[in-house]
Amino acid sequence: MTSTVSKLAVAEQAKLETAPARAVRAPMRSALLWVEGRNALLDAVFYNIEAIPTDDVARLAAWDAPEGAMLLVPPSGKGPIAVFAEMQEFLDAGGGEAKALAVAGVGSSAIGSAAFARDIADALGGPVAAVVSGYGLSDVVTEALGGFFWFGALNSLRHSFEGLDRVARSLSFRSGSLTSVEADSFLRLSKDTATLIALFESSDFKIPLLVGHSKGNLVLSEALYALRKQEKLAAFAARTQIITVSAKVGMPAEFIGKVFDVMGQFDNFGALNSRPDIKADYLVPGAWHSTNPKFPWGMGIDVTKVIRTVLPMLGKQAPPSNVSAGASTILDLPQWMTGNFATAPWMLARPMLA
Repeated sequence: MTSTVSKLAVAEQAKLETAPARAVRAPMRSALLWVEGRNALLDAVFYNIEAIPTDDVARLAAWDAPEGAMLLVPPSGKGPIAVFAEMQEFLDAGGGEAKALAVAGVGSSAIGSAAFARDIADALGGPVAAVVSGYGLSDVVTEALGGFFWFGALNSLRHSFEGLDRVARSLSFRSGSLTSVEADSFLRLSKDTATLIALFESSDFKIPLLVGHSKGNLVLSEALYALRKQEKLAAFAARTQIITVSAKVGMPAEFIGKVFDVMGQFDNFGALNSRPDIKADYLVPGAWHSTNPKFPWGMGIDVTKVIRTVLPMLGKQAPPSNVSAGASTILDLPQWMTGNFATAPWMLARPMLA
């Protein structure tokens, strides 16, 4: 774990060095250094941050990639991690044709998101896109209530607190390109979910594999239910597979037989966050909720190894036979509600493409 500690030290140094500029650029968020410190520690516990080079750690820690930002992560040794604040810039750089799209969960700062994507990229042998899912004030509120331990209705409350982020951004000099909206209100969609919806709607998005970890699976589900509400999901589902890691979250019925659920053998957190009627397709022996392969007692999930193992199994898992499409929607009520609200005029959030 020595390398992990050194990467955390680099991240903290980068944050301190950029603190004055950040205080001017985003005064309200700069007051939340304790939150960022907590999330960095969570990243070290739950993700393989040793796989991220020191230069990339320092750049990501300097807050180049807030919630909703997009990353393009190549395999190890194949170049630096690219950060994008504009969706069209991301797509122009080939992000829509990456091997997979990753959404991390617990804590999930840019460093954790990059680490999760790097492990997947090493398994697939090509670049992996990632949407950063963390640091929103709405997530702070729900995580303070145990939000990432209790998905469903409690975690969906984060959307009700998204207005806090709007207030913070109004006092910030940061570009709001990813959060520009056609219609705005105090209640609005979280930026990670909004970014995913916009990506999925784009004709340039051709990524065939979605991979989520922990709360990231809920974010994926929310975005897919929004696509379903717009009657755009059938064609998308026909060319897309999903791998969930560490939480068996329900997906729209169009993905029946196309979702592969990976769980650690001793993952009690994941069990609390999972739909009990969904059976795991692959149990990682001796593993817990962490995807850090250096986790003590060998209880971390080696994502690169697991992805390589399950890839030949995709599409061959037995689809559930005991839950109808209607029952599935009821069991996924929080994501279904978010998807419906996402397409309502007073909640609509879209990144600007021009």
